[in-house]
Amino acid sequence: MEKILSLLDTNARLTHAELATMLNKSEAEVAAQMARLEKEGVIRGYKAVIDWERTDREHVTALIELKVTPRRDTGFDGLAEKIMTFEEVESLYLMSGGFDLMVIVNGRTFKDVSLFVARRLSTLESVVSTATHFVLQRYKDRDVLFLQDEQDERGAV
Repeated sequence: MEKILSLLDTNARLTHAELATMLNKSEAEVAAQMARLEKEGVIRGYKAVIDWERTDREHVTALIELKVTPRRDTGFDGLAEKIMTFEEVESLYLMSGGFDLMVIVNGRTFKDVSLFVARRLSTLESVVSTATHFVLQRYKDRDVLFLQDEQDERGAV
């Protein structure tokens, strides 16, 4: 199981035939194992890593630290369930350290994300404070390098 997951984590576009060859298994065995992993919730989805800077679409990503007061009956989970429903939220993590939740948000503009934080996140019951960090440049995301094709335009001195 671990080998198939590692291969898919590196390249989720591998076909059953390619995986079967790499794992020295039959295509039917690989298909059955993948179906089982999906059914059990081990494999949760397949996503492309997109470089939005190379498109015409405006796109901004922010990492938002939340300090919260956990609820007596649901702890952090109740608030997390509410935050997960917002379409702007890409990822949500319970953290150790100086803050409680890390929310990764996507928006069209800096203003869109700022308004989301001000009007929707910070107003939630239990949220004590927020700290928003905007992503200015992605160098590596999910093991994909983003600068390898770019040329240095500064020129020689």
